[in-house]
Amino acid sequence: MKKLLFAFTLLFASSIFAQSYQFKITGVVASEKDKTPIEAATIHLEKAKDSTVVTYTISNNKGLFSLEGKTYHKNVKLFISYIGMDDYSKSIQLDKTPNLNLGTVLLKEKSNLLNEVVVKSRAPITIKKDTLEFNVKSFKTKKDATVEDLLKKLPGVEVDEDGKITVNGKEVNKILVNGKPFFGNDPSITTKNLTKEIIEKVQITDTKSKSEAFAGEKGDTNNKTINLTIKKENNKGWFGRVSGGIGTDERFEGAAMVNRFDNDQRFSVLASTNNINSPGFSFGEIRKMFGGGGNIWINGNGGFNVNGRSFGGGSGIIKSKTAGATYADEYGKGLDANTNYFYSGSSSNNESKSSREYTLPDRKYFSNSTTTSVDENHNHSIDTDFDIEIDSTFLININPSFVFNKREGSSRRQEESLDANNTLTNSFISSAYSESEANNFQNSLDITKKLGTKGSFIKASVTNRIDKADTESINKSTIEVFGSNPSTEIRDQKSATESNLMGLNTRFTYRFPLVAKKLFLDTKYTYLRNERENINNTFDFNTTTQQYSDFNTDLSSDFIYNDIAKIPSLELVYKTKKWNVNFETGFINRTLENNDKLRPELSLEKKYNNLNLDASFRYRFDSKASVYVNYYINNNAPSINQIQPFSNVTNPSNIITGNPNLKPTQNHRVYMNFNKYNWQARTGFWFYVSGTLYKDQIISNTTIGDDLVRNTTFENTDGGYDAWGGGNYSKRIKLDSLTSINLRVGAYLNANKNFNILNTIKEGARTTSLQPNIRATFNWNKLVSIETRYDISFSNTKYDINKNQNQNFTRHLVNIRTRTNVPKKLEWRNDVRYTYNPNVIGFNKSAWFWNATLAYSVFKDQGTISLKAYDLLNQNNNVRRTASANYIEDSESTVLQQYFMLGFSWKFNSLGKKGSIKEYDFHF
Repeated sequence: MKKLLFAFTLLFASSIFAQSYQFKITGVVASEKDKTPIEAATIHLEKAKDSTVVTYTISNNKGLFSLEGKTYHKNVKLFISYIGMDDYSKSIQLDKTPNLNLGTVLLKEKSNLLNEVVVKSRAPITIKKDTLEFNVKSFKTKKDATVEDLLKKLPGVEVDEDGKITVNGKEVNKILVNGKPFFGNDPSITTKNLTKEIIEKVQITDTKSKSEAFAGEKGDTNNKTINLTIKKENNKGWFGRVSGGIGTDERFEGAAMVNRFDNDQRFSVLASTNNINSPGFSFGEIRKMFGGGGNIWINGNGGFNVNGRSFGGGSGIIKSKTAGATYADEYGKGLDANTNYFYSGSSSNNESKSSREYTLPDRKYFSNSTTTSVDENHNHSIDTDFDIEIDSTFLININPSFVFNKREGSSRRQEESLDANNTLTNSFISSAYSESEANNFQNSLDITKKLGTKGSFIKASVTNRIDKADTESINKSTIEVFGSNPSTEIRDQKSATESNLMGLNTRFTYRFPLVAKKLFLDTKYTYLRNERENINNTFDFNTTTQQYSDFNTDLSSDFIYNDIAKIPSLELVYKTKKWNVNFETGFINRTLENNDKLRPELSLEKKYNNLNLDASFRYRFDSKASVYVNYYINNNAPSINQIQPFSNVTNPSNIITGNPNLKPTQNHRVYMNFNKYNWQARTGFWFYVSGTLYKDQIISNTTIGDDLVRNTTFENTDGGYDAWGGGNYSKRIKLDSLTSINLRVGAYLNANKNFNILNTIKEGARTTSLQPNIRATFNWNKLVSIETRYDISFSNTKYDINKNQNQNFTRHLVNIRTRTNVPKKLEWRNDVRYTYNPNVIGFNKSAWFWNATLAYSVFKDQGTISLKAYDLLNQNNNVRRTASANYIEDSESTVLQQYFMLGFSWKFNSLGKKGSIKEYDFHF
């Protein structure tokens, strides 16, 4: 029976492949008017039956093109298109002419350029100067695909497992809808919630502010912006989704989003809550909504962040709540308005522990610590963006924003130090409780006036910022020192801290054209002023009065710190179709002032004069490849805690004192990237490399006594550096019209050298890490997708003096993601990860992590029932090993454990023809 089944399968496969048609179509595209070759014309092949795109390419700088592949359809149609030219089309029968040389195809200038009729391009891809435009209809995706699913299909565009989007290696930091922000500039809300069916075009450009785009400036060449244009007939109506789930271990999640689009007017609301460490962005079915990954990091001082948006308090197990609304509209001809409100709240519980091995010039010692914390955080943010276009030469941008934050938290920390013989030397126990409120207001004003027709303009920008924070805290601690001279210090204190910041950033620019629209001279003047006030009143507990009434001068402060910078500069700008060259140099006059009211003897004033330099060039070889190089020098001033000669004894086992003689750190940085994408072969290659050399780098200078109590100050040093780079090569292998394999091989490299001074001996540590990776994705007929990835990280740390402490670390990561839609209404997703840390000491070295989701479509695909399993193998951990110039640390903290969850999701969509809005009643 098995042999018969195998023979039948082989015969069936042979018959399938026998029906496919190989083809190769070549030619040259040129202008009929002057017979010059046309670069970046789009050539694509469609099925004659249903106009489905079979394959496509673009012409090179000599007008040459070649289409190769195979398809099951013998009747196809060839199209050649270019902006401003009439399309060329030709019907082809592949069974009769599998190899076709069209010779030179001459395109005529469009005859209807001045007519009212506009012919929409059917080309899958169009190149318009610095904009790459994709026709959404040309790219197949699964049913109910999101924008993120669509982006994964576009050549040169990559979306990693965390939702980070890159285009030829350059990160996408802004996504617009019809040219306007959607819930601010958070890309994940847009890509994970909006569906492909409402999108007509995807446009990719270099990131620019509205003022830069209006003035014709280059913008940010290292980041990309994606603009999604919505079909006109789909730009009126309602759409959205509601989801919820209940799971084991009292886990839950719920989220909803409702959108109303009416041409230029747009309104959306969202809300969510869960206790699965997901700020409204969760794994599985709800991931199709406005979240599910993104660039997420969790810090240890009461906050986590998704794609730059803060979601409040705590590490460990987090219960979060979010709510938001966005409104955009055009008022009259010249006023655009966009307003966003977002609330995020969270409560968290966390326990972390770490073990460190310190290496001193004459001995070793060890420390172990355990910290438990509970945090509650509430954050409200409002931002508004007004664009006022007075006329075609005069633009005003106003962007006010306000943030209010309230936080309450408590923590307990136990720390012990042991000598080389593991004998306890000292111990530190502390408990703390704090309440804080913070307000932030910021407003940016940009005024741009274009002068004449040669590219000249005047631009002025002003940004002011006001921060105010108030904190009340109670700290109790005990430090015990053992050995020949034992001691015990007990603290019980209450503090009230007030922190205020007044910031002002102004810039004036005048651009003068030396050669019209090509060569410019920019004169600039920048003025920066940040005034920070800090008042901290600390009182010891009085055992007689039973009140916090004894003022503690050592732990109190009252000062105003000013950082003032004046920067005149000149910039030379040259830009053509292939070249973009910028050279800017400026002189920075910086003043640092500290007015200490509690300790007048610590008041200081420092003045510094430094040179700033920023030079870059970008060259486009053709429509497929470009190179970018940048070199700059900038200066970073020391922070107040580094420069103020005040001893911070908050932690009596680690006393920190500033150094008033510190100089600003000067950074010399070089950056280069190169990318190339072959549209015909579906192969892409990009790499980047960068390095920074530090002059007067600020490092720590620590003295550790026999009791292992640390006294730290700061010094300047030379010789530190950072270097990093990476790249990958990707290739798409199309087996047939239904099946494809995407391969990607890449590597990332990082090297740095840091210094510190320990007991008067300066130690340097050079760390080099290399992370090669390989990824393969198999797709079949939108029904099956299998993605595999393997990463291996090598890290090597070498010391200048303590060479016997050199370290080598290795980490392995295997990731397998699968999606099947068989039958079509049932979707089964798996995410399996395996990590192996062979060098970790004291914690689990390896772990498997497996998430799975089953989702079944009901109610004509409007509803989905899902079953989610998180950490099926119950092995999730976050063990880490880090190394510095004088210690190695292994750490671990609380992570979310295994749970199962049953959920339901319902979507609705009443987007209709232009000019009509279908009314819809909602009952949630």
